[in-house]
Formats: sequence, C-alpha cells, structure tokens
Amino acid sequence: MSDAAPSAAPQDAPDTSGAEAFTRDIADVPAVEVITTLSVHLMSAAAVQLGLAEDGEEHKDLDEARKLITALAGLVTAAAPEVGSYHAAPLRDGLKSLQLAFKEALSVPDEPGQGPGEKFTGPVIG
Repeated sequence: MSDAAPSAAPQDAPDTSGAEAFTRDIADVPAVEVITTLSVHLMSAAAVQLGLAEDGEEHKDLDEARKLITALAGLVTAAAPEVGSYHAAPLRDGLKSLQLAFKEALSVPDEPGQGPGEKFTGPVIG
C-alpha cells in the first residue's frame, strides 16, 4: 500500500454530472416532442385553472387560466409551421376547446378578439 492520499476533486468545483446528463438526455429529444409535451402541460394546467379537473371549483382561477391559454396560443401559433399540420392540428383543437371553455366560465364575456390567446388565433367562435 502507498502512503500517498488518493487524488480528490477540488472541493469548490461544482458537481456538473447531473447537469451534463440532463443536457445529453435533452439533446436526444426531437424539437417536436419538446413542443408537444410543453403544450400538453400548458393545456393540463389551463384545464385545472378553468375548474375542469376533479374538485375543479377548488382550483378555479380564471386569471391564471387566461395566462396559460395565451401562452399556449403563442406557442402553438409560432410552432405550427415548424412541427407541421400532423402535430399542430390536435394542439389547435385542444387550444380552441380551452378558449371555448374559458368563454363559458366567464360571467361577463370578453369582447370578440379579446379572449385568451385570441391576439394569436383570432376570435374563437363556438
């Protein structure tokens, strides 16, 4: 056995093994998958904020729903040409369903074109 101490990493060096693994993992994911996954998360969060989930009234917050639907509309509108109609069509359908559910949830309706995401999609008519 040697009396030399084993070489250790400097104590002040950041542990990047987790970050490097994440970067490698995310680099393998196609952009269309990232976009659709994010869209589904936004749709789910908006549905909860609209009160459409189990125990919905407990979580209902139309201001938060408006923000989420607007963000979703911006993403879907911007990404549609990049992901193609095969992926964009169901995202647009889900977005429109949320926009219509939002309109139904309001006690005083927004003016046409002023609903969540309508600056990106145009007025939504049921």
